[in-house]
Amino acid sequence: MSKVVIIGGGPAGMMAAITAKENKNDVVLIEKNTQLGKKLLITGKGRCNVTSSLDIGEFIKNTPGNGMFLYSAYQQYTNKDIIRFLKKQGLDVKEERGNRIFPITDKSIDVLNCFIKRIQELNIDVVYNTKVTEILVETIDDMTKVIGVKAENKILEADKVILATGGKSYPLTGSTGDGYELAEKLGHTIIPIKPSLVPLEVYDKNECKDLQGLSLKNVQIKFIDKEKNKCIYEDFGEMLFTHFGISGPIILSGSAHLVKYKNINKLLQDKNIVIKIDLKPALEDKKLDGRILRDFSEVKNKQFKNSLDKLLPQKLIPVIIKRSKIDSNKKVNEITRKEREELIKAIKRFEITIKQFRPIEEAIITSGGINAKEINPKTMESKKIKGMYFAGEIIDVDSYTGGFNLQIAYSTGYVAGLN
Repeated sequence: MSKVVIIGGGPAGMMAAITAKENKNDVVLIEKNTQLGKKLLITGKGRCNVTSSLDIGEFIKNTPGNGMFLYSAYQQYTNKDIIRFLKKQGLDVKEERGNRIFPITDKSIDVLNCFIKRIQELNIDVVYNTKVTEILVETIDDMTKVIGVKAENKILEADKVILATGGKSYPLTGSTGDGYELAEKLGHTIIPIKPSLVPLEVYDKNECKDLQGLSLKNVQIKFIDKEKNKCIYEDFGEMLFTHFGISGPIILSGSAHLVKYKNINKLLQDKNIVIKIDLKPALEDKKLDGRILRDFSEVKNKQFKNSLDKLLPQKLIPVIIKRSKIDSNKKVNEITRKEREELIKAIKRFEITIKQFRPIEEAIITSGGINAKEINPKTMESKKIKGMYFAGEIIDVDSYTGGFNLQIAYSTGYVAGLN
């Protein structure tokens, strides 16, 4: 039996604690907040997107940040395992579009309570309101190993320590990046921390302000590097206009690609990153023109500004009219074919220039963290320090939205707790 200290009571830390205790270890879970799983409560807009129903092999494809590192962890603890765990604790799940799995109750608190219930059943010692300031190690014959942790001027002895303090996003939940400092002091390399799954600011904020709150479903987007005339990322789904720019599921997933793109900050500065939005992806130009002509034929004596109600959301009409450069007061039956082409371009190739990522505090997750090359992917143990393990977002791994990042937390937490 080993004495295991786990730092951080998020999903990765709780899973590590449960697994370590089930394997007959003496476990202490240290959390600096007054409660466990604070960040879990805000996931999926408070509904908790538990995982994805995709085949576990597909998870790597949905993890642009070091997906292959997670191969072993995903095999050892799958999406089916977390669903089984919740069911055993009395919580059923349901599947929604995009393979997303949610609790049947639509409440993240119910997911958190499953973890807490199991922690209580196992009598795991949980220490709240306590910050770990140092991980203690000793070196004998060129081998450095963990001997304990220092927390609030107290020393806790440990044979093994699991660091699961999360990233730097949502600092109000306790994710303030403390774990990076603890790992760096031990000689681990920290890959620079950047926001990932984060809303984007645009150069023309006024237009987005006019569209603020407008949610578009079933649109096609492409992020383009204008310098190389290259498509960085494309997606289909839902997006949202905000007072500073754009957000929503497909924008957040796109940001995970942008953040890793070469020279991204310089390209943003030089106004070379644009997003092209196709507001009517189901209609190619010719079919859209036919649709517009049909709509026009019903209102031929009306002004142009009153002719697009069937085609576009109300909020979007003034913006599209402005972009089409057609006089809004012009009679519909006077609009030329050339003008219709401009209208189609405004609808099918709605272009916005991206300025920057929103601050890390607004990111769902962080990109960067402890260099995955310094961790054994089969056990989550440090390759530098014996008895030191890592789990969750603190590792340099990150995925798209859709339950993948939480699965990283369970899978790495399980593997760290098992070993």
